[in-house]
Amino acid sequence: MLSVQDLHKSFGDHHVLKGVDFSLDKGKVLVIIGPSGSGKTTVLRSLNLLEMPDKGSLKIGDANVLFGKRLSKKAVKQIRQKSAMVFQGYNLFPHRTVLENVIEGPVQVQKIDKQEAIQKAKELLEKVGLREHIDKYPHQLSGGQQQRVGIARALAIEPDLLLFDEPTSALDPELVGEVLKVIKALANEGWTMIIVTHELKFAEEVADEVLFMDQGTVIEKGQPSGLFHQPEHERTKQFLSRIR
Repeated sequence: MLSVQDLHKSFGDHHVLKGVDFSLDKGKVLVIIGPSGSGKTTVLRSLNLLEMPDKGSLKIGDANVLFGKRLSKKAVKQIRQKSAMVFQGYNLFPHRTVLENVIEGPVQVQKIDKQEAIQKAKELLEKVGLREHIDKYPHQLSGGQQQRVGIARALAIEPDLLLFDEPTSALDPELVGEVLKVIKALANEGWTMIIVTHELKFAEEVADEVLFMDQGTVIEKGQPSGLFHQPEHERTKQFLSRIR
């Protein structure tokens, strides 16, 4: 379903991604862990071309691109339609209601009938526990509620791949659980997801595979039961010992 091969990305003289490779089957959950600055977020942003890699290839479903040359607008659009990002900073439109935020993508980008989009949005907001807040604005919600709106907004475009960039890092500790509960439910429903997180207990519960990155490379990957409890690489052992 997803294949990433030899992904490279530099910002000026800083080589952020140094040949990243991994794949993911449909309906599976991949969690990416690693220290700050290891390239985790750049990988996520590369998957829906918020960052344009310098080299490598990306395949999501039947859409694929080869980096290193200028991509056509059609190729970029095909990739971006396959995935949706949930950002750590919510990224909601502050001047629009919860409902308006959720229907933005389906109506403006996918050209879905507005009434159809509204009905679907209400169902998604029910799913994330926010049905009664549809007419509120982002500033009237808690951080956890805003993040759940962000999740509903991502689901609204029916992506093949959901991308979560540290979805709980901006939340107060008591609000983390409500967001993780929603993500766990999506995993149980069979959504294909990639999650960057420091929540190791959550990662162990939800991941089918864990990928540990450091300094722009994949150091180790494997099932959570193995990687978290019997890591093979010394760098992985150091990282886990410091954050537990």
